[in-house]
Order: sequence, then structure tokens, then C-alpha cells
Amino acid sequence: MMSADPVFTATAGRRRAGPWRADILAALADGARFAGLFGTAEPVGCRVSVVLAGPADFRTHTLLVEPGPRGELVYPALSPVAPAAFWYERALHDLFDVEPVGHPRLDPLLLAAPEGVAAPRPGAPDRPDRMHQREDAGPADVAGRGVFSIPFGPVRSGVTEAIEFLVETPGEDIAHLNIRPHYKHRGVAKAFEGRTVDDGVLVAERVEGIASVAHALAFSHAVESAAGVEPPAAAGFWRVVLAELERIVNHLDVLTRSTEAAGLAAANARFGWHKETVMRLVSALCGNRFGRGMVVPGGLGRPASVEPAHVGAAIRDAHERIRRDVDALLRTASFLDRVRGTGWLDPAVARRTGALGPIGRGSGFDDDDRRHRPHDGYRELEVPAFEVTTGAGAGDALARLRVRIAEIDAAVGLIAAAVTRLDRSPGPLRRAVRP
Repeated sequence: MMSADPVFTATAGRRRAGPWRADILAALADGARFAGLFGTAEPVGCRVSVVLAGPADFRTHTLLVEPGPRGELVYPALSPVAPAAFWYERALHDLFDVEPVGHPRLDPLLLAAPEGVAAPRPGAPDRPDRMHQREDAGPADVAGRGVFSIPFGPVRSGVTEAIEFLVETPGEDIAHLNIRPHYKHRGVAKAFEGRTVDDGVLVAERVEGIASVAHALAFSHAVESAAGVEPPAAAGFWRVVLAELERIVNHLDVLTRSTEAAGLAAANARFGWHKETVMRLVSALCGNRFGRGMVVPGGLGRPASVEPAHVGAAIRDAHERIRRDVDALLRTASFLDRVRGTGWLDPAVARRTGALGPIGRGSGFDDDDRRHRPHDGYRELEVPAFEVTTGAGAGDALARLRVRIAEIDAAVGLIAAAVTRLDRSPGPLRRAVRP
């Protein structure tokens, strides 16, 4: 559920962004979570929309930034008081030349486009075919005798974001580390413009391969909300099945990578096999390994190729094998030594920055749409209170790993409940969405 607040205006000469900013800060102080900041080009200026996640819905706080006397676009930055806005405001500055005054660091986040090439600005009439980038050197922050810089990256294999690490050091100690992500910036928001609903979901599924179902759900929910369409109950339960299968695959992928990094060849092979088993179930269900072509605005794109009872039985069998290997892994001292106390994220920092999923829950911060703002079949199912790590063990890699393991258990339970409901009342799978 998305609701909107009044639209405020800011110009360089008449600072009327105060109420907008005050409303956002009051909501954050009252327990809302910063969920995003996005720009849209207007005929004059730029519309800045901040999305906050409340206890039961999302709210948008909109600011129209108009040009000042010299054409400048400025507004008071949120980053100093809402750290989660830090990257969003840098991207806003890169794409729209809007300056968040008071931002602690406005060097480019997205690599700058060459002279004469339009940036992929949502709402603007120009539509570049792709993001042309020039790879300028990153900024140097440390100077002095014997200090030198070591650029590492941005080449990286796999689906992980390509990142450049610029290490500044006088020798042994690292005086400063500058991180430059977004080398794979593709102007995805711009890519949705002008497309039909059916084409839009194809783009959504390809934003990130390992989260095809999650992005298709986000796009479909937005379209359904705008069109006032509620998918059929059967489609809602199938969406739960697809989303939880994708969740299990991704948690198993983390376990696979963690055991590989720890040098546990047997455990690495076992968890890789478990991941492959679940992906083959997804392939049998959808006709592909990533769940594509299933979630569409209005419900489901086509019937599943596997009966609900078979899905439930297959995932229960896989879960029994996964649990045996998880239990063995958590009794392996050499593995526990590597993850206990490693990569600590202070719970206060996790809450202030709005950390989500296993990272947030591993540091005691819990915000989950399935429970707090349920959608689709989650509304009809008993969604468990997912494990949250608090106290002395909170914040390290082991805490996050335990959360992922608990989420696999919970996902299997949700799938079992959803397929039971599907066996009882299959029903239609899609309702028409009129453009």
C-alpha cells in the first residue's frame, strides 16, 4: 500500500523545503525506515520523491526542486541525518545535477557520461540506448610523504557488483579506502519508460538474475496498485511458492560461497548440490532456472508445470538433507572460527542505515514485508517471526549465517502451507490489467 504526502517546493531563492524535510525526519524518529530517494525530470526542475516504510504501508514525500536565479537546483540534504540517503543523493546529483546542500561527499557515484552523451534521467525526453561511461580516476583523500594509491578492480566475476577499491597507504597501514561501485549502472529506471506492461515485467526480471521473482513481484505490485487490481488467490499462493524457492536458492548460494572461502571442499560440494537441487525444481516448475515468465501484473503468466503436492514433497526432501549438512557445518570448529566475530555490524548502525534481510536481522533490526506489510498469499498464511539476533552474538558473520539458516526453515514451512491451500482451491491465475 502506497500513500502520498503533499508536494513541497524548493528553489535557491525561496527555501520552502523545510516542512518536507521536517516531515521525513519526524517519521524516521517515529520508527519509519528510509526506503529510497528517486528523481524524476520535470519540464522545469526535478521532482524528488522519498519513500519511507512505516509499520503497515509505504509513504512518499515529494519535493519539487525548481531552478534558482542562476538555474541551480538545490535542496537541504537528508544524508547528514538519514545516512541511508547517502548513495541515493549522490546518484540524484549525477543524473539530474540537483545538489543536496550539506551532503558530506558528492563525488560521482555513477561513472560520468562523456561530454555530449545524455544521462539516463527518468522523466526526461532523451533516451540513450545505453550508458556510455568514462573511467576517470577516483579521488585521492590522503597526501603526505610515502603515501601511494593502489587501485583494485573494478573487474569481478559472477553476479556480484563490479567495484573499484582505491587503497591509500604509506606501506603497512591503510590510511583510507575509497569504494566506487555502480560500474554496471545500466539506466534501468529509464529502461522502463514507454514500454507496455508485458514488456516492463521482462525488464524487471532482468534487473538482477538471482532475484528475477523478487523484481517481477515489485513491478507487478506497482502496476496492480496503480490499476486497482487484486490478483486471484491461487496466483497469490503460487507467488509465495516462487518467492520462497528463490529465497532458499540465494541462502544456499551464500552457504556455498562461505564454505568455499573456508576451504571446506566437502561442505562446499554438498551445499552446491543442494542449491542445484532446488534450482532444478524451479526449472521443472517454470521451464527455466530463474522463475521467469511466471509473475506478471494481474497474477501468474501461465500455469505451473508441476503439481503443488509434488513441489511440497520435493522441497521437504531437499530440506531434510540440507538440515543434516547444516548441523554438521555448525559443529565444525574450523568454520566457526572463521565466521564468529567476523564482519561485525553494530546493531545501532544497522538500524540507522535501514539494513534489511539477514544483514539487518543479524544485527537485531527486523523489518520484513511478509510480516509487517504482507502481500499476495502471505496475507492468508501464518508468517513466522523470522529469527533476529540480539545481545552479545549480534552483528557478526555467524549471526547472519544463522539467520539465513532459520529463513530456509521458515521458507520450507511457508511453501508447505501455500501448496496445501493450492490443493484445496486452485482457482483462476490472472486478472486483466488495463493500461
